Amino acid sequence: MLKLVAEHDFSFTAKSRKLKLFLAPEVQVLPARHETRPFSAAAHRALRACLCAGACLVLATPSHTAAAQAPAPRFVVVLDAAHGGDDAGGRLANGQPEKALTLALSVRLRSLLAARGIQVITTREADAAIDLDRRAEIANRANAQACLSIHASDVGSGVHLFVSSLPPAPPGRFVAWKTAQAAWVTRSLALAGVLNSALLRAGMNVTLGRTSLLAVDSMACPALAVEIAPERTPDHKTTAALDNPEYQARVAGVLAAAMLEWRSEAQRP
Repeated sequence: MLKLVAEHDFSFTAKSRKLKLFLAPEVQVLPARHETRPFSAAAHRALRACLCAGACLVLATPSHTAAAQAPAPRFVVVLDAAHGGDDAGGRLANGQPEKALTLALSVRLRSLLAARGIQVITTREADAAIDLDRRAEIANRANAQACLSIHASDVGSGVHLFVSSLPPAPPGRFVAWKTAQAAWVTRSLALAGVLNSALLRAGMNVTLGRTSLLAVDSMACPALAVEIAPERTPDHKTTAALDNPEYQARVAGVLAAAMLEWRSEAQRP
């Protein structure tokens, strides 16, 4: 750090010849045999200009600017469209296979999240069969802050959120593949709470549950299954079918808003 000195304290000797490169032409370098003499007014002004310039250089060093320009930590969401390929999943009321609807919802939600600046990784982008272990591996390699395994069902109403039934366990250096989620169950329950609140605020029916989830149980990140069902009134009258584009867009929009809230919570110090 540069320490500024009062003007009347400045003096110059022949031992400090390097300073003459920065001084005004009026400044005269004295031979070594002469005694130290005070600077002239012009010399004072020139030296103060040099000191100010030096201070600016210190403030602009890479060590200072690097901290200000440090990128924010990555926030990654994995979208896992259930089923695919030979695994059609359930057969929905309109005859559509579940695998087609889960992929359509995944693509729609991916676009919404990407538009909001969230990095998205999907387990599939086409009608392809993906092994359950491979789905978990994709989420784990991505070091995801959230994974949503997307399902669809004609049973029930609204959106069903399922968290792994594994009991919470402290994180360890080595974890069993089939129970990796145990160390993340607490965070997964917190994620389910954020989604539940967002869906309820949007006026949707929400069902919360815990069950064994083969792919999710092997994920080392906050993860849960999101199952979309038709929108129904309390007397079981269907007001929005699963193949209703407006209903799909509404569900995806609420989920995207919930993930923004989850990102804010995850980045909170």
